[in-house]
Amino acid sequence: MPIYPKVQSRKKSKNLVLLVKSANDLSGLKIAKKNQNVIAKALSSAGSYSQINFGEYLAVFKIGKLKLGKDKEAIRKFAATVYDAASHKIEDLQVESSSAEAVSLFLEGAGLASYKFDKYFTDKKKATLTNIYTTNKKVKIDAVNHVIDATCWARDLVNEPVSYLTAPQLAKEIVKKFKGTDATVEVFEKAKIESLKMGGLLAVNKGSIDPPTFTMIEWKPKNAKNKKPIVLVGKGIVYDTGGLSLKPTPNSMDFMKSDMGGAACMVGATYAAAKLKTPLHIITLIPSTDNRPGGNAYAPGDVITMFNKMTVEVLNTDAEGRMVMADALSYGDKFKPELVLDAATLTGAAVRSIGTFASCVMGNANQADIDQVVAAGDATYDRAVQLPFWDDYKEELKSKIADLKNLGGPYAGMITAGKFLEHFTKSPYIHIDIAGPAFNHGKDSYRGLGGTGAGVRLVTEFLKNRAK
Repeated sequence: MPIYPKVQSRKKSKNLVLLVKSANDLSGLKIAKKNQNVIAKALSSAGSYSQINFGEYLAVFKIGKLKLGKDKEAIRKFAATVYDAASHKIEDLQVESSSAEAVSLFLEGAGLASYKFDKYFTDKKKATLTNIYTTNKKVKIDAVNHVIDATCWARDLVNEPVSYLTAPQLAKEIVKKFKGTDATVEVFEKAKIESLKMGGLLAVNKGSIDPPTFTMIEWKPKNAKNKKPIVLVGKGIVYDTGGLSLKPTPNSMDFMKSDMGGAACMVGATYAAAKLKTPLHIITLIPSTDNRPGGNAYAPGDVITMFNKMTVEVLNTDAEGRMVMADALSYGDKFKPELVLDAATLTGAAVRSIGTFASCVMGNANQADIDQVVAAGDATYDRAVQLPFWDDYKEELKSKIADLKNLGGPYAGMITAGKFLEHFTKSPYIHIDIAGPAFNHGKDSYRGLGGTGAGVRLVTEFLKNRAK
């Protein structure tokens, strides 16, 4: 679990991290004279300095103006380096800087770096570093902790295997997490989903022995600044075999527990919004099932009638995420939202196009709204790259026997998938394909190993900025 730092002005640690612009800042931080000389020398040469000696830890980092995302990211990564070096050697750590933003960034990086999914280990090696202190009273510690908590919860959901996290269990986890907030949660069971005629979700579920769920979260504070809600939609495929269009190799399937990363993103961001008391009316929709080839699994060639009455010819059962999300997007129209934002580990094409360093973002919403998504990604380094969303791509989705087919052409699959989803909402729409950064196969600084919580910090930042 993450570190939960607390401001304790009276308590100080002998283990110290300093985030300074220059040696001149040291005098304002009440650093011992003997240490000032050592640190000043380190700053003038290498820019950072650290040592572990007799149980004491000292680390110094030279910060810039923090106007660019990469400058902020450098502090997060430095925090992860410090945490990895000291987490099993010391019990506490004090972080000081004249910049509250720098301290916040360090706390965020260290907190996220402390995450470990060790539920299934019989012998758990616990870190000794459990507290981080700062005397900078401008730091909004609770806000930092809420973002860390939301991101790490999303990681937990992604890392859980389907042997535990079925669609019904995902719904239970959401209900449990939101009990400590003023948000409301409603779970639609299979009978309700059938009565609503959510054909896409029901079709994908036909090969599974576990029933589907459709979970709705509503955060509606009294001081909400938007008259119409923002609707968030997250892909909740808790495990994806590809269905009858089986994935080609076993090693392309063993991490498909992560195919509900979009759901984890959106419930994490909604949880953060509720804890941060973000003054926005938000409705979050999570359609969930696994995609298996068993039972009466839906098949290539099938024609499915969706929630909005459109018909879809199925060409590939591994293009299932768009089928379940389409129903959720259509259902969201009943709320007449001012904006719809979705997240999904939707396509391998997204990974092939820009790699694992960022998500793909596209949509028909105002460019200013899309720019704000990109800006939020830059600020959190949970980055997103805008792709074109031209109607030319719609041509590839035309079917000879139905309104649409669920597969586009051989190129730009991340865009044709987005254009498919666009058919199912009448509201201004932004689509985020997080397939690239959602899951790490090797450790990556504070993003860790396995589920990264991709999109949580981006969407949280976007909502926070929109509320302003």
